[in-house]
Amino acid sequence: MRLIKRIFAFLLLLIIALIMLGYLASKIPYGHRIAVLKIQGVIVNPYPLVQKIENLRENKRVVALVLMVDSPGGSVGASQEIYRAIERFRNSGKPVVVSMGDVAASGGYYVSVPANYIYANPGTITGSIGVIIVHIAYKDLMGKLGIKATAIKSGKFKDTLSPFRDLNEEEKKYLEQTVNEVYEQFIQAILKYRSNKISEEKLREIADGRVFSGRVAKELGLVDELGSLYDAIDKAKELAGYPDAKPLFIQEEKPLLKRITGVELEELKVFTSYAPLYYLMDF
Repeated sequence: MRLIKRIFAFLLLLIIALIMLGYLASKIPYGHRIAVLKIQGVIVNPYPLVQKIENLRENKRVVALVLMVDSPGGSVGASQEIYRAIERFRNSGKPVVVSMGDVAASGGYYVSVPANYIYANPGTITGSIGVIIVHIAYKDLMGKLGIKATAIKSGKFKDTLSPFRDLNEEEKKYLEQTVNEVYEQFIQAILKYRSNKISEEKLREIADGRVFSGRVAKELGLVDELGSLYDAIDKAKELAGYPDAKPLFIQEEKPLLKRITGVELEELKVFTSYAPLYYLMDF
């Protein structure tokens, strides 16, 4: 009886081991792959995403990249880091295709621009081409509470955007110049890859912060086609020249805070602190 139990236990363990090996084998990429990667939420911490894109660029099995973009935008520097990473991937000879989800606006559109081909759904909200700096002043509220703030600074602009006082006219002019200069970077970043789809004159006419549906964006030349994620994957296969390549979905690694609240620590910094200009100047 003991022998029968031992044989049964051995067979059970063997079956479980074979099932686990089969599962693990299904997760190991083999053959040519189309990597599918999400760009989701407010763009404020680019480095984990940039590293993933760089790793995929160096992976010889990965022949193309599909980006699932679902973002309302984010900080300027972060958006530009991701833009450059996508450029590097494309310049390696591997095509990039974007599939826009609910929203791909402002910085979400900025990071989509270097792609070889851009898909949107008819109801996708995109566009919002522009730059904004937000200033919130608590001075009157603090006065009512009897609270005063004093800044010891090395230069007259060092505490610009401090919430403890109003902006003066000189600061408003300086910030407007900064916004316009970064706005010009946005325009040139779009024209670098889409001048054959939309003229500079037309782009400047519509790049006033307004949003568009995916359908209108296609008519304007901001996106290439209306379609789904799997249309984008098929296009990536076509552009790469590997019609039999399989999609490889890259899993998002969520920190504990984001798993619980849906918000990253960097996103909280933007809205809950006296953030530096890097965060407050957004695409």
